[in-house]
Amino acid sequence: RQKPLLAFIVDFYCPAAKLVVELDGSQHAESAHLTKDQTRDVVLAGLGLRVVRFDNRQVLLETDAVLTVLDEIVRARLET
Repeated sequence: RQKPLLAFIVDFYCPAAKLVVELDGSQHAESAHLTKDQTRDVVLAGLGLRVVRFDNRQVLLETDAVLTVLDEIVRARLET
């Protein structure tokens, strides 16, 4: 579920783990989007948030792998 954070709208946010999950379409491979995404990630990281990006293809074709990565990140962040 999308969530406003500062001047951004993120795709998913888990406040307990301070985790932002972004699902990127093909437009995010374009130079302008890459720069914007990198800037956004730096700003969010400065707030103590971990930003994880997956492209839509990964989510559709490698769902189990994506879920495993997210599970590992959430568990690690909740332990600290």
